[in-house]
Amino acid sequence: MPESPLIGTATDNPPVKGGRREELIVLAASLFEAEGYHQTSMERLAERAGLAKPSLYHYFKSKEEILFEIHLSFIQPLIQRQIRRMELGLRPSQVLLEAVVDHMEVLAEKPGTLRMFFEHHRELGPDRRAQMRENRIRYRRLIEDTITAGVAAGELRPVDPRLTAFALFGMVNWAYKWFHVNGELSPRETAYFLWDLFMRGVQHDGTEAAGPPPPLPSSEPLPELSEQWP
Repeated sequence: MPESPLIGTATDNPPVKGGRREELIVLAASLFEAEGYHQTSMERLAERAGLAKPSLYHYFKSKEEILFEIHLSFIQPLIQRQIRRMELGLRPSQVLLEAVVDHMEVLAEKPGTLRMFFEHHRELGPDRRAQMRENRIRYRRLIEDTITAGVAAGELRPVDPRLTAFALFGMVNWAYKWFHVNGELSPRETAYFLWDLFMRGVQHDGTEAAGPPPPLPSSEPLPELSEQWP
């Protein structure tokens, strides 16, 4: 059974689901994305939230604490959901699909959260940054364990779990750069599209994986990038 402790839970001001504190975290992520993390002051956030500045400090002691809570609001639910799905005994392929859905739904429901998570972790202090690193590693290992289970169950080819996990993250982690909430596909439809591409590369279909291409003859140099890209 997977371990379940979460790293980095805020103890001074624990988030309350559906409460004002959570609303402020969602608002802050959206505002930071729209106006820039460094450009957005606590006074500006208080103004947008309809609060007096001292009232905002009742919920958060600093802007860094808000950023930290944004990070937690993304990674902790991912860890919790992944653990729960694995405990339920879902097929590994289904668990991977739902993990992709998690990322896409955050884009729709909590604008700015992924950008803050991936682009503004260096603004956290050393202790909080270390806590977030532990959470990232914890989540990555859960995905690796799911891939390992998929190989053992015969759903996936005998792939390297860590490299395969990084390949999956490479597909979904940057979706905030191009995904549009009002686009043709819903978050779940987009997630299924990405998952389908991923699975076609790793699913076990009874054939051997393609090996690396043969090297070019030594007399034939590799083409320059300028010849391949405009």
